[in-house]
Amino acid sequence: MAVPATGTSTDSNTPLGEAPAQPGRRPGDVDRTVLGIAAAVSVLFVVWGIVATDNLASVAGVALDWVVKAFGWVFVLASTAFVVLSAWLAFSRYGRIKLGRDDEKPEFSTVSWVAMMFSAGMGIGLMFWGAAEPLSHLGTPPRGLTEPNSQQAARVAMEYSFFHWALHPWAIYAVVGLTLAYFTFRKGRRGLISSAFLPLIGERANRGPGKAIDIFAIFATLFGSAVSLGLGALQINSGLTNLWDVPKSTPLAIGIIAVLTVAFVVSAVTGVKRGIQFLANTNMVLAVALMFFLLVVGPTVFILNSLTASTGGYLYDLIPMSFRTGAFGGEKWMAGWTIFYWAWWISWTPFVGAFIARISRGRTIRQFVLGVVAIPSLVSFAWFSVFGGTAIDLQLGGTDLSAAVAESPEAALFAVLREFPLFTVTAILVMVLVALFFVSGADAASVVMGTLSSRGNLEPRAWLVSMWGILTGLVAAVLLLAGGLSALQSLTILAALPFLFVMVGMVAGLLRELRREPLSATMAPEIRALVTAAAQPEYTDPDPS
Repeated sequence: MAVPATGTSTDSNTPLGEAPAQPGRRPGDVDRTVLGIAAAVSVLFVVWGIVATDNLASVAGVALDWVVKAFGWVFVLASTAFVVLSAWLAFSRYGRIKLGRDDEKPEFSTVSWVAMMFSAGMGIGLMFWGAAEPLSHLGTPPRGLTEPNSQQAARVAMEYSFFHWALHPWAIYAVVGLTLAYFTFRKGRRGLISSAFLPLIGERANRGPGKAIDIFAIFATLFGSAVSLGLGALQINSGLTNLWDVPKSTPLAIGIIAVLTVAFVVSAVTGVKRGIQFLANTNMVLAVALMFFLLVVGPTVFILNSLTASTGGYLYDLIPMSFRTGAFGGEKWMAGWTIFYWAWWISWTPFVGAFIARISRGRTIRQFVLGVVAIPSLVSFAWFSVFGGTAIDLQLGGTDLSAAVAESPEAALFAVLREFPLFTVTAILVMVLVALFFVSGADAASVVMGTLSSRGNLEPRAWLVSMWGILTGLVAAVLLLAGGLSALQSLTILAALPFLFVMVGMVAGLLRELRREPLSATMAPEIRALVTAAAQPEYTDPDPS
């Protein structure tokens, strides 16, 4: 049956956006099966990491090697397919479909919408890798393409930084976010990953198979957000070292994790409209201020030249870069960079996608895709041009930053800022931004894990959100104990693999449901109004006299 153009659910008579109640259960009830299995396995992982840290690191390393060799091409091909799919959805006739009722208006302003999705999507990653990744590629060019620390290496470094942080990751987020927003707000189904499988497997999506899908989504979210927390702790630790010579240590990093965990749990239980929106807007203002400061005091002309040339080079090489798998060399580099990134973004999609869906009600599919993919990609171009371009200019100009970055990537941004005025102020600002970016992202993850374990309730109970937040902190601490950055990367790829296949199923469910949309839903508003008016019966005066 086609979905009515008004967006009324075909599955129940519940209001749009509310989960249909099950007999004898309230929509907000905790799903004990999903919660029990997901929480039990997560706790067992934490115990494993504490009791047998070396064994965990060893097993993760062996599993990672197998996954990269056997499935590296799947990550590459799927990520590229998501970019193509996003573009097609935006510019096809389906782009006019509203994520909600046809007359519904967006819940949040465009500025707040972009700020929240960016904070949840990759804010902390940009702080960590903004200078570190271009410097790393400059000193060790991708797949040995050119001579290290050369002008050609600088070009390749910027292009690959754009490649890892622009269209591909945001298209991955867009696919999941769009699917969830469509099924939740237009179809009136539960805010669950498994809801997208109803067109494919029917009522089994509400039973065992669907619960397994939601459990996989929780695991991907847990490990993806734990990686971010680990990166944030390492960078704050590095900032304390640079400012006040506080020694770097795993216990200190774990202490930082504990503080950040308390902060984002408090923020999460205050809800999206208060805590998360406020933090996201604050993050945006502070990040733009830091970027503008470095643009002014840094090598302004080189930055602008780099932005222009690197954007053109990235767009020119986008297709060949999108299909490289390491089959003819460079497999180790691919595993450490491109495949890690694709897996990281995929592991974030359950909570970033669900969060973006939560704040995108009332927008059209075209607005959603362009807003989620194009705008953040432009910001990524600017961010890496300013921070990465400045770092490269310093390195090529004789300031040796590569050794420090090779030893600890988290120190790269501080090493760059040290070369400019007001280092103490900017270093403190970086640590504040890292903390706020993580809090605004992790509280979104905690809310989403609460939603997935409470039958799609968009406002999960506070104790449930707090529990997932605490587990996230514990997993991050265990990963640092098991090997620091390398362990964080390994577990990200392993957690993302099963969810990649879940994403493919979600896409299939979305496409099947879109084909059932009535023609009127895909018309331009002006044409729809004309068609509606023409369909109305002509008025006849009952009393001609």
